[in-house]
Amino acid sequence: MSFSWRGLTATDLDAVARIAAMVHPAFPEDDAVFAERLALHPAGCRLLIVAGEPAGYAISHPWRLGTLPALNALVGALPAEADTYYIHDLALLPAARGTGAAGALVQDLKRHVLALGLPALSLVAVNDSGAFWRRQGFAEMPAGVAAEKLASYGDDARLMTCPL
Repeated sequence: MSFSWRGLTATDLDAVARIAAMVHPAFPEDDAVFAERLALHPAGCRLLIVAGEPAGYAISHPWRLGTLPALNALVGALPAEADTYYIHDLALLPAARGTGAAGALVQDLKRHVLALGLPALSLVAVNDSGAFWRRQGFAEMPAGVAAEKLASYGDDARLMTCPL
């Protein structure tokens, strides 16, 4: 099955909300959160197209390693002293899983992060996705000061990083 990732636009936000509700029902986020991330760092927001239809999305942006944006919260601005590239969300509908689309996106994000001059990527792995992220070069790191926010992502949530 062929797929393509393209830049996310404001007109795609309804599709993002629909996909998020199906993929992450335990982690609802207001539409304003997706709109804010798109406005703050459009280069890190992508839409996956499979068979001509939206089948996934990615939201990512520069951030501070070891800290987490609170779930379903606006951040106001990106940190001036970013030292990681945070993958806020990567969500694929079941029909898009197993296509290689997620791995292709991670490789593309790694190139983007290197171009930005940041030394690492980070994320919170949820829904038992840790094995996928380990295959992409991520490793679990101690939650440290982010432990309280990490707990809001569920018992299986893991803070992970991938040095570049």
